Order: sequence, then structure tokens, then C-alpha cells
Amino acid sequence: MKQTLISLTACTVLLAGTAFAQQQATAPPASPQSPEIAQFQKFEDQWSNALVKRDQYGLENLMSPLYVDISSGGDITTRNQQIALLYEKSGPQPVSMEQRVVNVRTIEDVAVVDGTYIQKWKVNGTTHEERGIFTHVYQHARGNWICINSQRTAVVEQQAGQKAAKPAKKSTADLPFHIPLLFKGQDAPQTPPAAGSNPAPQQ
Repeated sequence: MKQTLISLTACTVLLAGTAFAQQQATAPPASPQSPEIAQFQKFEDQWSNALVKRDQYGLENLMSPLYVDISSGGDITTRNQQIALLYEKSGPQPVSMEQRVVNVRTIEDVAVVDGTYIQKWKVNGTTHEERGIFTHVYQHARGNWICINSQRTAVVEQQAGQKAAKPAKKSTADLPFHIPLLFKGQDAPQTPPAAGSNPAPQQ
């Protein structure tokens, strides 16, 4: 009798565990994207489409009149200059643009959007490709999100069909800046102040 009771208890526990495991396996996976990332991904897709299609109206709706763009090459342009570039026949002609939002941080009516991009364009019939990271700063104004600042940093730039060149050798130089938890950094050498000048206060 005692053996039968133990067997029944063991079977009940085993069946309950199996049912729980099946329920866990059939549950739908959680969405990897937050609502903010999905929302701003739509804006970035609209931006990419407007750029490739040379849609002036589409870009004007996404960019603030105060918009400032800092390209991967360090060129600074305004919204009007960006739109004028759409009609420039002798300059780079956009072929495709893909932007993927990785992170969104919202502070009151400002959102900072970080992501990656792949941009292709033609110059004199040659297709070029640039891959990198971007940061877009959006402001929520009059019920809409509009971009007020954009900055891109190229990671890889190459002509289509070419493989990226490998670096000649790895540098053994110390890192010039502080990386939290990895490299503490070095104190900058102090230069003595010029005679007759006030020394800067030490912090």
C-alpha cells in the first residue's frame, strides 16, 4: 500500500513537471524590440526611403528647420543644404540606405536614437559603400518627432565588389583614452605655465 502511494505521488509530480515544460515551450517568445525602438525604426525607414527616392517633402517632415548634420567625414550641413544635395547632379547619387535602430533613450521631449547604417552611393559610375554607426537626436514638437541633430561615424568604407583591406599590423601603443573597467588611462603630462600667466586651477 505504501509503495503504491509513493508510485502515485511520483507519477503525479512527473506529469505535472512535463505539462509545465510543454506550456513553457509553447508560450510565444517575447518581442525583442521595445515599442520605442519600433517607433523610431519607422522614422529611420522613412528617412532612408526619402533619401533614396529624393523625396524633399518626406525629408522636410522628418527634419527640424534647425536640423544640423555632421557627416562621417566631418562635414556640417543644415536641413536646406541636405535637401539641396538631393538635386545636385554632379555629386554622389544615393543608391540605397539601410538604418537599424539599436537603442533609444527618451528624456522628456527629447529622444536620442543610436543605430547602425549601410549606405551605398555612386560617384562617376562607381558604387561606394559605407558602414557605420549613427546618433540622431529627435525632439517631440507639435505632436510629432522631428530630428534636430544627426551624426555618423564610418566604420568601413569600400567600393562595391572590393574586400576590406586588412590592417598591416596591430598597434602595441597604449590607449589614449579611458575605457571604463578595462583601461584606467594615463595622466596627461603637465606643462608649466608661461611666465606672467595665471596657472589654471587644479581640479
